[in-house]
Amino acid sequence: MGKRIDSFREISKDYDVVLCDVWGVVHNGVVAYDEAASALEQARGDGLTVVLITNSPRPSPAVIDQLRTIGVSDAAYDRIVTSGDVTRDLIAVGPKKIFLLGPDRDMTLFDGLGTERVGENEAEVIVCTGFFDDETETPDDYRDMLTAFSARKIPMICANPDLVVERGHRMIPCAGAMAALYRRLGGETSIAGKPHTPIYDAAIAAARKQRGEVALDRVIAIGDGMPTDVRGALDYGLDLLYISHGIHAGEYVVDGNTDETALSAFLQREQASPKWWMPRLV
Repeated sequence: MGKRIDSFREISKDYDVVLCDVWGVVHNGVVAYDEAASALEQARGDGLTVVLITNSPRPSPAVIDQLRTIGVSDAAYDRIVTSGDVTRDLIAVGPKKIFLLGPDRDMTLFDGLGTERVGENEAEVIVCTGFFDDETETPDDYRDMLTAFSARKIPMICANPDLVVERGHRMIPCAGAMAALYRRLGGETSIAGKPHTPIYDAAIAAARKQRGEVALDRVIAIGDGMPTDVRGALDYGLDLLYISHGIHAGEYVVDGNTDETALSAFLQREQASPKWWMPRLV
């Protein structure tokens, strides 16, 4: 199941670039994990390039503002690539009459793309960034709406592939859960964020723009989400540092400690083979 490490610095000399997940590794949506940010800042001091890679549906400038508000220092990373950034490419080449399935704060996703926000009946495409109210709603609350969209063969662009995210000490459903339901209802979905290739291509391009050419075997990904961070990194051919006290902690963490036998069984079930693991990034 990979080797446990106690500090990222134990392995940092083997790499030139870090692709680090944000939500669940660097913060929990409410507060920053100071030791994680310090570990990344130290890695930069040791000469590594740090690219944050997140399934946030917002373009990177908005996420940078969010990180500052939560307390993550700009010194923790060189660049950031978001699912919102790569999703804009899908929106740009798609139909222009868009139904936004998500909160109004995500309207910045469409800036400069020549789109028109319309109601359900006029929509030519759904752009799903999440829920209108993710504090109280579940995908089933949208079943009737999505069934009607599917019957009309309206495609969906999902701007955040995450199924759930940790917000404080609670798990909150994300746009990926909505896209999964839409597929079960027969709807067509397009996704560019993790675990899909476009966001990794963009992150590697950002790293190379920062430091020049870099080989993939000198790139390490850090993440906690099995269907997104883990699957995406491994499918792309990257070494992976798995953060065990993330969204899957309920599978193997007992009284605050990782049960290594249970963790091994979980990773085997998921057919995932990280090279390294640690409870939290420090």
